[in-house]
Amino acid sequence: MSAAAAPIRAKRVLPGFSLSLGTTLLYVALVIMIPVIALVLKGAEIGPVRFWAIVTAPRTLAALRVTLTAAAAATVFNAFYGLLMAWVLTRYDFPGKRILDALMDIPFALPTAVAGISLTALYSANGWFGAPLTGAGIELVYTLGGVILAMTFTSIPFVVRAIQPVLEDLDPALEQAAMTLGARPFAIFRRVVLPAILPAWLAGSTVAFARSLGEFGAVVFIAGNLPFKTEIAALLAFIRLEEYDYQGAAAIALVLLLIALILLALSNLIQFRAARHLEAR
Repeated sequence: MSAAAAPIRAKRVLPGFSLSLGTTLLYVALVIMIPVIALVLKGAEIGPVRFWAIVTAPRTLAALRVTLTAAAAATVFNAFYGLLMAWVLTRYDFPGKRILDALMDIPFALPTAVAGISLTALYSANGWFGAPLTGAGIELVYTLGGVILAMTFTSIPFVVRAIQPVLEDLDPALEQAAMTLGARPFAIFRRVVLPAILPAWLAGSTVAFARSLGEFGAVVFIAGNLPFKTEIAALLAFIRLEEYDYQGAAAIALVLLLIALILLALSNLIQFRAARHLEAR
């Protein structure tokens, strides 16, 4: 076979496949898989009876209830506010748009402890926002509302950044065609836009919920950490570590991990079905 007839191989940007894949798997193993497996093994050492006793203890159940309630409330708010913010950033041009777009990444860059201190200072009884709210009978610091506020702040970027690129890639001709056929704005959004962004919207909301479940730094300062009232599960696990109760800390952490994994699995299943339904249309 002549040199001219030899097949041309596409050049890869990264080094050979084996090296790239090996490096990726090594990183995943060291940073993600080994800590997760260690947590599961530590939880397995407890035994089912002791594990059930830990996770059904009144204080543990109260902490899990506070965590799940606050995370769910923050996720519902972020789901709608994140969609609105992504829509504004992609569909409108206005002064300061780039600044607003950059501000969406502040929770990623800001240490969560700093965020918690800032939120506590702003929403305390003598803070900029807390003073008028306290005058109106609304208190956020050291309440469940403060926990929801902190979780909302730290998880909002996940929803915005998941929806924004999908909206940017959505062909405006589809909406224009629906408009020429007499469809109203809400019908266009429901029939054209929503099916396209639904997988990304669900993914962003699920990741935001999982992020809220494990939030620690931003919550501990504004929540007051009152047992049975504002104490979150992550803080209770930390308290158990300080008490050298490693089994208790591992059991609580394992419950949070299982909840997050179940949510992520359900989210991926819903996204897969939504994507198949969209392709079939």
